[in-house]
Amino acid sequence: MAKITYAQAITSALDRALSEDNDVLVYGEDVGVGGGIFGCTKGLRARHGERVFDTPISESAILGSAVGAAMMGKRPVVEIMWVDFSLVALDQIVNQAVNVRYVSEGRLSAPLTIRTQQGAMPGSCAQHSQNLEALFAHTPGLLVGLPSNAQDAHDMLLSGIHADDPVIIIENRTLYFGEKVDVDEDAPVVAPGGARVVREGADLTVVSWSAMMGPVLEAATAAAAHGVDVEVIDLRWLRPLDMPAVFRSISKTSKLMIAHEANITGGFGAEIAARVVGEAVHLLDAPVRRVGVADVRMPAAPGLQGALIPNADSILREILELARF
Repeated sequence: MAKITYAQAITSALDRALSEDNDVLVYGEDVGVGGGIFGCTKGLRARHGERVFDTPISESAILGSAVGAAMMGKRPVVEIMWVDFSLVALDQIVNQAVNVRYVSEGRLSAPLTIRTQQGAMPGSCAQHSQNLEALFAHTPGLLVGLPSNAQDAHDMLLSGIHADDPVIIIENRTLYFGEKVDVDEDAPVVAPGGARVVREGADLTVVSWSAMMGPVLEAATAAAAHGVDVEVIDLRWLRPLDMPAVFRSISKTSKLMIAHEANITGGFGAEIAARVVGEAVHLLDAPVRRVGVADVRMPAAPGLQGALIPNADSILREILELARF
């Protein structure tokens, strides 16, 4: 065990992958010499040489080269600095990487991993604050993970690197420099997938992921003082999606809330709600409730962001309203 931050857990996973497999490459804008804009690749070039390198400012070239390298037997891990910037390389992800296995009739694969980060924090503007996980989860053939804690940041990244199909790991910049926690840097690598119950409860289920897990857990603890016992599920992976974990939980609680930082309309919460209504509505005794950001562009001002992004207090209000239904 090592006491490290979320960002350091990512560095540890990359270091381990580079050490264990010579086919692993790590590259992107400012990834090599600079150690990454958030320090997640700090020291890797010194330890692993030219397999860790900087690229021009061209997301399309970064992703296009990764598809080719993966097809030729490498395992590239490429960083797209902000998830917003991935949109200029969407063709390389949606039309190219995920189709390699299909169009080659299984003769080729593209085992590449995309590291990126999203979310809003004070000062982030409209082009540096979007939460786009639903867009990527809509793409068949692309595995999508959103770690909420340091251990998962380490383990899920290694899961992605070892997978034989394209993976996008979407981190959240608000988590990078939190408190240091114990992380098992030698944890076994497991296949992508699997939600986790992080708080047992009997009255109501809240499903969430990524940075929203913090305020959800805080709200769940506060709800106990009001006599509401909340079960909290960290979904972790949107593809593959662990719906059985959700069904098991609502079979106990009969109520479901989904909370995410993304906009409500078209957010991934709608997919979960639709599956529950389509396959397990008989388990519910109240409508599914979704919590997220209103359908507006994210302002840069901290006060305005605070009014838009769900927090522990606003989530608690939603929990208590649903519990009373």
